[in-house]
Amino acid sequence: MAISLASLTSSFASLSFSSQISQKPYAISFANSKPFPLSLTSKIPTLVVSASVAEAPAPPELETREELLKLVKSRLPGGFAAQPIFGTGRRKSASARVVLQEGSGKIIINYRDAKEYLQGNPLWIQYVKTPLATLGYEASYDIFVKVEGGGLSGQAQAISLGIARALLKISESHRKPLREEGLLTRDARVVERKKVGLKKARKRPQFSKR
Repeated sequence: MAISLASLTSSFASLSFSSQISQKPYAISFANSKPFPLSLTSKIPTLVVSASVAEAPAPPELETREELLKLVKSRLPGGFAAQPIFGTGRRKSASARVVLQEGSGKIIINYRDAKEYLQGNPLWIQYVKTPLATLGYEASYDIFVKVEGGGLSGQAQAISLGIARALLKISESHRKPLREEGLLTRDARVVERKKVGLKKARKRPQFSKR
């Protein structure tokens, strides 16, 4: 069946195309749609953390000097020299009289606590405790000291020698361990005296040839 070219052109001409393009492409609308409220200043819930710090227990109050004075007098009737366990130590110009009594390890120097008297200096406190620590008597004896002369460093070393000598009166077997640690040796070193014509013991004034 032959179709003529004229009939085909007439059929295409009868067709009509509508080319209407939307001004807003890809626009999608929803029924009953409500806008979502978005704001940068929206309130954000804040987390509040509260912590309570437990108060540290207060340190025990040191005994006053009057209380320590009464304690020493009650524990040492007749004074220092009347006690059976007694020792004397010297260092530089310091002199210490030491009394040992059975107790809990309390150390009283010139009617004051040892840490308070030695200003909490760990080296000076170690000087005082070394003789007892060598024999393992840290908590076995109370120490009562009366010291004078010199500075705190010399006084601490004088007390150490006095404690070591007092421990010999408890038992002669203590001599060997104390001697091995050098705690029974009197340190005789003192400051050298100033010389005439010199600024100090050895220091000379500057030499000038002319």
